[in-house]
Amino acid sequence: MMINRKLKMRNVMMVLTIMILTLGFFVGCANEVENQASEASTEAAETSGDTESTEPAAVINTIDAEKAIEMMASGEPYVLVDVRTKAEYDEGHIEGALLLPLDQLETLAESQLKDKDATLLIYCRSGNRSAQASALLLELGYTQIFDFGGIMDWPGEIVK
Repeated sequence: MMINRKLKMRNVMMVLTIMILTLGFFVGCANEVENQASEASTEAAETSGDTESTEPAAVINTIDAEKAIEMMASGEPYVLVDVRTKAEYDEGHIEGALLLPLDQLETLAESQLKDKDATLLIYCRSGNRSAQASALLLELGYTQIFDFGGIMDWPGEIVK
């Protein structure tokens, strides 16, 4: 009876030791990955010569149609960009929208969207192409990108 109890206790201790060692290993690996990421971002900042920049990096802001309507009504300047096809645009679009089809966006952006810091409100039919367009605009250096998805969810008026 006493031997069984000692064996069980030894097994419990061995399992606990293995668990503690495993946990220590994973924590150590996580810290190493975090340190590498930190070093990489520091190195990138040093390489770009921008170690003391206070401006946040440009990001894609995903908003809903109601927020887009608020922004449009605010009186602040914006550019409303429809990235659907010409045929889709002709069937109905949001008033004032600039048509820049996704498949032509890269070539048209520079000439049609001259201010890379302008507020851009991007939409398509369902939200898929607007997400792709927003990512492309970010790559092209645009900084104020607001993707509000698709015209299918637009509660306002549509013009033809």
